[in-house]
Amino acid sequence: MSPTVNAPAPLSRRERPAKPALTRERIIDAALAILEEDGLGKVTMRRIAAALDTGPASLYVYVRNTEDLHGQILDALLGRMAPVPDHGSWRDRLHALLTGYGQVLFDHPEIARMTMRSYPVGPHYFALGENILELLGEGGVPDERAAWALDLLLASVTATAVEHGAEEATSEGTQALSILAAAIAVTPRETYPRIARLGDELLTGTGIERFTWSLDVLINGILATPRTSNFSRL
Repeated sequence: MSPTVNAPAPLSRRERPAKPALTRERIIDAALAILEEDGLGKVTMRRIAAALDTGPASLYVYVRNTEDLHGQILDALLGRMAPVPDHGSWRDRLHALLTGYGQVLFDHPEIARMTMRSYPVGPHYFALGENILELLGEGGVPDERAAWALDLLLASVTATAVEHGAEEATSEGTQALSILAAAIAVTPRETYPRIARLGDELLTGTGIERFTWSLDVLINGILATPRTSNFSRL
């Protein structure tokens, strides 16, 4: 007779370690881990659910849809930004703040594209807006002008990130720039005299130089241009 093998006693569900409670923070932390490892394209409800050992349907209690998920990811990324510098002029601090925001979007251009289509409403995004408004006020920008300037500044930084973000810093982006340079080089002077004359200048400057200059253009314009309700020129 074969020896009797004692099978392990079944483990009661009540004796198994309880899974951590599902929360918005755990969902976003899992999403960020996937983002950093594989990119935004791999951040799906199914993938997040698998990482948290739950079903995709349970996530919708905390996240409405993919756009909401991306907005919460952006807000979490903004929470990692360096604090506003406490030294330097208001303009220098505003530059630093907008550059920090731009860097987040440059590193995650898919998030930047999402931001162009919707208005993030997370606490860190609101804190970013509050800091920008505070610095504009410190610079003497009237409140009603600052309210419009906030949208202008954020939209400009976002658009720049969409155009020149991490995906564009590839061989494809370099090739597109080379094609533009070659086209400008053979531009007929008699047809496009200014483009031909400024051909080299049109392509000068690093990305950060152009970005910094564009911020100064916007800030100077905000300081000098009052809000008006006269739209007769349109």
